[in-house]
Amino acid sequence: MSSTAIDVLDAAVAATPGGQAREGQRQMCEAVEAAIESGNHLLVQAGTGTGKSLAYLCAALAAGRPVVVSTATLALQHQLVAVDLPRLVEAVGPVLGRTPTFALLKGRHNYLCKRKIAGDDEEDAGALEGTEELKWAGQQKSFAKQVQRLYEWANETDTGDRDDLDPGVSDRAWKQGSTSSTECPGAKDCAQGPDCFAEAARARAHEADIVVTNHALLSIDMMNERTVLPEHAVLIVDEAHELVDRVTSAARAELVPARLRWLAKRGRRLVDTDVADALGEAADALEGALNAAGERRFTGELPAPLVGALNLINGACVKATTMLSNLDSETKKQLSAQQLKAGLVEAIETAGRCIGPAGDDVIWSEPNGPQLVAAPLSVGGLLATMLYEERTVIATSATLTLGGKFDTVARGLGLPAGEEGWSSLDVGSPFDYRKQGILYVASSLPRPTASGLSEEVGKELLRLVEASRGGTLGLFSSKRAAEAAAELLRAQTDYDILLQGEETLGSLVKRFKEEDSTCLLGVMSLWQGVDVPGMTCRLVVVDRIPFPRPTEPLTAARSEAADKAGRSGFAEVSVPSAAIRLAQGAGRLIRRTTDKGVVAILDSRLETSRSYGRFMRDSLPPFWYTTKSDSVVGALGRLADSPD
Repeated sequence: MSSTAIDVLDAAVAATPGGQAREGQRQMCEAVEAAIESGNHLLVQAGTGTGKSLAYLCAALAAGRPVVVSTATLALQHQLVAVDLPRLVEAVGPVLGRTPTFALLKGRHNYLCKRKIAGDDEEDAGALEGTEELKWAGQQKSFAKQVQRLYEWANETDTGDRDDLDPGVSDRAWKQGSTSSTECPGAKDCAQGPDCFAEAARARAHEADIVVTNHALLSIDMMNERTVLPEHAVLIVDEAHELVDRVTSAARAELVPARLRWLAKRGRRLVDTDVADALGEAADALEGALNAAGERRFTGELPAPLVGALNLINGACVKATTMLSNLDSETKKQLSAQQLKAGLVEAIETAGRCIGPAGDDVIWSEPNGPQLVAAPLSVGGLLATMLYEERTVIATSATLTLGGKFDTVARGLGLPAGEEGWSSLDVGSPFDYRKQGILYVASSLPRPTASGLSEEVGKELLRLVEASRGGTLGLFSSKRAAEAAAELLRAQTDYDILLQGEETLGSLVKRFKEEDSTCLLGVMSLWQGVDVPGMTCRLVVVDRIPFPRPTEPLTAARSEAADKAGRSGFAEVSVPSAAIRLAQGAGRLIRRTTDKGVVAILDSRLETSRSYGRFMRDSLPPFWYTTKSDSVVGALGRLADSPD
């Protein structure tokens, strides 16, 4: 008799130290099992503390079908592979009659390239890519030491996985020992193919019952007609609220003058000098056109100088690729030739994409770099056709409903309206939010205007932090506002004020955990990446509703498209985006059943706006709600005085 998902879950919970049955977890486990059996897709909202990963993993194992689990963050990926799955497969072995297997699969650039490390090419292996960008001798020395340590580690590692290198190295140093999928010639044409770390990881994944990967590789798999990940019957998308942005990033293409100059430099040994010079001149022309354009989105025809630069790039790259195709077979197989060809083809494709953009492409220039960027207006069509075909998809997160409904997130994920072919479930949370937390909206403060920290917001922030005796996580909409808040609190209080950017995020979070009176202030990466249960984080302050910047190219283009279709771009694009971010930020407060505290939002619009205020509040955990500052100050004081 086959085991049910609940049988597997009971065995897993019994084997977990301090494990106990959770109603929401059991509901989710049964719903995932039913979805797999029926083939209907499922959206599951499961609040923090539900134990959703154990719920879906047990259902997947009970189904006995190949499963891929995709995550957005390295933290969850590590939790699954290093903690949850090793414990789980041992616990459920007796129930299933066998010990299930699992594997981790990442993009090729996350693994060392043995061919690159070996220096198989004829060119000078000591010429380090990117060294010319390091202006100071100290930087060059540090960079060289990192590369040396990377090469030494290559002789010791069994996995070649970047995350196994401790301490790590910079992105620039890692590039010296890794390669991308486009640059790789393939195992058959590589002298190091039989010993390739990336190929070994893929082989393990093809044999495993459960494969853990990330949204970036899942996106690449979809864009390559599902040829990257191993075949599977079930796809579980955890942190599903992040998927649309990750797919958009994967579908983004860039033209960077510095990158083109590097290609020209690398090409001098493989193509005619005049062709390499032409590519370098095209890079200069692109940089000049981008500098003249500044930061802007192109809504009509591109400026003539930019079109001219793109044509020069296309012409030079086509000539160079033609010359590469005429090289002898052995030279073609060299890594340098493969890298050059991949870079040239990518430049040709991106230049063509920008010169004659498809109807769903957005083109813009960025001053940092500078660079020219193309990205899809929407990835809903790609998701609708490639995410759900021939597999059952389970999408889950703590934040999948907006205003209490799944409709907005489902539409973004490419699902049809009316739950046709899919269903939804909100299993709630084990937390009693109304008893554990207060949501305070400072409705008496003036409506926010300029960026930064206003005098009124600064005074209210100081009042709250003093009442709480520190223990504050400050989430700010801009670096400027976070810096102003840190300056104010350092001047007016004796608490240890930590500011994102002054140390690594890991060390800041560690220091924040160590002392109950410490405050940690920062911007977007803190809104999702901090898990600090207990009294250390008893006050979460949000300076303003985190609406996306209206001039951000994709936000502006998507809003315009909605407006032209007779809908509200602000309501369709900006409000949902801000609501999800706000829910993620508010979710930092209650991380376990004994936590207590206050989420304070210093933006009166959450109370006063008739169009979106209530919608956003309904998207947050159901805290006890108030707009009375004195009540909140009193509650914080009592909490600080009686932490138990």
